[in-house]
Amino acid sequence: MLLTEEAAKTALVMPFIQALGYDVFNPSEVVPEYIADVGTKKGEKVDYAICGGGKVNVLIECKPSSVELNINHAGQLFRYFSVTSARLAILTNGVVYQFYSDIEVPNKMDDKPFFTFSMDAIKPTDVKTLENFAKASFDIEKIVKEAGNLKLQTVLRKELEREFAEPSDEFVKMMARRVYTGNVTAAIKDNTAKLLVSTIATMVRDMVTDRLSSALNASTPKPSEAAGEPAPTEEEIITTQEELSGFHIVQAIASKLVHPKRVVMRDQKSYCAVLLDDNNRKTIARLHFNAATAKYFGTFVEKDETRHLISDLTDIYQHAAKIEKRLKELEGAGTKAAKGAPVAEGA
Repeated sequence: MLLTEEAAKTALVMPFIQALGYDVFNPSEVVPEYIADVGTKKGEKVDYAICGGGKVNVLIECKPSSVELNINHAGQLFRYFSVTSARLAILTNGVVYQFYSDIEVPNKMDDKPFFTFSMDAIKPTDVKTLENFAKASFDIEKIVKEAGNLKLQTVLRKELEREFAEPSDEFVKMMARRVYTGNVTAAIKDNTAKLLVSTIATMVRDMVTDRLSSALNASTPKPSEAAGEPAPTEEEIITTQEELSGFHIVQAIASKLVHPKRVVMRDQKSYCAVLLDDNNRKTIARLHFNAATAKYFGTFVEKDETRHLISDLTDIYQHAAKIEKRLKELEGAGTKAAKGAPVAEGA
């Protein structure tokens, strides 16, 4: 566990910012320890300010990963929100990310986040939402416009989860009236309440099973693919936004051990390779994103690749340890090769 704020920032928050496409090493784009004096509060700092077009777009306040976030941790964000051009603020401990804006009152940060996600429990819908905050697609007007819907969607989801786990009397009565004719007696209502919970659980399991079956069927290679095909031309290779986003996530994880510029992407027709030093003998990972219904992330131990089914791009973070182990393996191999190389004459 990362007990200090600095540890959470370095190991978790900076890779997250990089994954969104921002250059954490460019001080005109990502400003650490951003200062904007507010009234009698002098020298207070917000951990990061993400800038663009000569103005501050996003404020980020970080806490240790061991801290459970609450609104009391957002003091600097509240104060800075009203004196900077930022209309988006993020409070995070590196694991949980809370996104705030000024939906209720203009130029005043809301008390409640309009979007929250956790690295420990990422939902497929989270990835699509996070794409809006990426540098390549950042549009603050669009984000603020959709933030109200996201906030309402979050509330609706919580209410549905509550109903699915413990159906309310209103929900039970409504469902009972739809499946029973005549009066809904107390006995009918009690029986419906018991059956609702098990029915919903079964329905969810069946939906998950169907999706997994579709994914596995789609990943089965066709005979022509198994037999091999001619090398694709440049026109046949199309690098998608998902592949670029996946590459940036791998690059962010790798930046803990090597300079980000050493991690490059080389796209192929059937997969996208992430290489160290642009060397195809130094494959860090592969992105198998070309199937219609399933995505796989490939990790390596020596020459052996293991494919992992992922439901969304941020699942790649779950394989950070494998990526780091692979980098150490590649760097170690390079060191051994250098030691074993013959010494040039006159050296």
